[in-house]
Amino acid sequence: MTTFDDVLEEAGKFGRCQKRIFLLMSLVSMPWAGVYVGIVFQGFTPEHWCRDAGAAQLRESCGWGLQDTRRYTAPLVNTSAGMVHSQCKRYDVDWNATSLTCEEPLANFTAGTPMTACKDGWEYDYEGRVSFATEFDLVCSDAWLVDMYQATINIGFLVGSIAIGYLADRFGRKMSFLMSNLWNGVAGILVAISPSYNMLLVFRTLYGFGVKGGWIAGYVLITEIVGVEYRRTVGVLYQMFFSVGILVLPLIGYFVTNWRWFNVAITLPYLCFLVYYWFIPESPRWLLSQNKSAKAVEITEAIAKENGKTLSKIIETLKEDVVESSTASFLDLVRTPKMRKHTFILMFNWFTSAVVYQGLIMRLGILGGNVYIDFLISGLVEFPAAFLILFTIERVGRRIPFASANIVSGLACLITAFIPESMFWFKTAVACVGRLGITMAFEMVVFVNTELYPTFVRNLGVSVCSTLCDIGGIVAPFLLYRLAVIWLELPLIIFGVIALIAGGLVLLLPETKGVPLPETIDDIEFPDRNKESPLKNQQLMNLLPSDVTTNKDATTV
Repeated sequence: MTTFDDVLEEAGKFGRCQKRIFLLMSLVSMPWAGVYVGIVFQGFTPEHWCRDAGAAQLRESCGWGLQDTRRYTAPLVNTSAGMVHSQCKRYDVDWNATSLTCEEPLANFTAGTPMTACKDGWEYDYEGRVSFATEFDLVCSDAWLVDMYQATINIGFLVGSIAIGYLADRFGRKMSFLMSNLWNGVAGILVAISPSYNMLLVFRTLYGFGVKGGWIAGYVLITEIVGVEYRRTVGVLYQMFFSVGILVLPLIGYFVTNWRWFNVAITLPYLCFLVYYWFIPESPRWLLSQNKSAKAVEITEAIAKENGKTLSKIIETLKEDVVESSTASFLDLVRTPKMRKHTFILMFNWFTSAVVYQGLIMRLGILGGNVYIDFLISGLVEFPAAFLILFTIERVGRRIPFASANIVSGLACLITAFIPESMFWFKTAVACVGRLGITMAFEMVVFVNTELYPTFVRNLGVSVCSTLCDIGGIVAPFLLYRLAVIWLELPLIIFGVIALIAGGLVLLLPETKGVPLPETIDDIEFPDRNKESPLKNQQLMNLLPSDVTTNKDATTV
């Protein structure tokens, strides 16, 4: 029997055809950056203060500027940053009173002048940019609703990645990829024309449903058409194109200053990806798994032809190399000690990566500097992450680089929090090191996860653990924006602590460099045992509950 990997030896493991498909599919990672962290440009909250209808009428006749109106209507309040004009209170006065004049009206206010909440809306220092936060007045007591905008996209990611993952196994990688892009195009436009904030959240959730699932379908497709030794490389580089999207994002944000048109700009690529129908094939591996050998042979021959290769007659015996296995369940991930340890450590690392990565990016929107330059610089530091991974994992291994990336990120966050603002460039440099570390950790958790589970439960293990990534994405905006109100650097303290814990936990995982992928639970529990030893076989049987049996290829519940 000839397997697809055998045929790739002749057709080319990473020839011109696979490179073309890889480059086309990698472009999908770029607009995802805009969907994932575009809130920095779409949901920014500028300086604001209560609008006073009476003062607004008087402003025109008095020739006041916007800042003059703020100074006259917003009382000073004591905060951690010193005395500042209140954003949520205004003087409760009658601006039509004859005692109030255009020249320094505050002189007529007494220390006991009453204050009131914002009744007529807010004034914003727009600086030419319009966000959904200013359009829907999501400030003061409603400021937490900005966090919901980011949380809903992660809810969509959570549900969509599982649903589209199932559809990709049922109907094919290519079809699921194309349908998700059509879904993204429609949902993205609906986000841009949302008439109300509630509808915005609904459409945003639907947007997230297709984005991550389609990205994963593309990831699976490119890894299934290349040789085994190229899978990890194309997987890491595929993720690196997300960083390319990060670099493009501030350019879009600079020229497209309205949040609605910004959303159109990051959505249009998904509609363009529909032309891939004519440029990418279905995965031959998936076709073989569905007993569609004739179509798989046709596509494989096309790949060989584009690569300039000639296939021998072995292709006529091409079959799917299916390992007989039992149905996996969540209990398989936590039933035995080492499996349970791997599951909880990986879950925590997925959660940490999402919280710290999103948190550090969204933090750029509340620092008050030039968000475009800051975003560009922080995006540039992501590129070395992919190359550090590719350089170290086959030389040093997985565990040390993975743990070090988390620890470096955690230390950088803690140090940044205590560097004074007067040392701006040093503070920025240390923060960038933290961003580099968490990017590297985020990219590593993907493939380390696949190497720590046996074959029959590998897909389920990755799916279950990665759901913590989306839960982390839901938590991240609330953690950042709400804690930053108390102290701007407090979120960094939290990020630093959980990243250090994540790094320490990684050191408890086994090294997987040069170790064959495990096939059964006993390969995980007793990796060094002599498989012919009856004594150790009996040890495993004593460890497992009586309703679990192990065989050569699977565990049956």
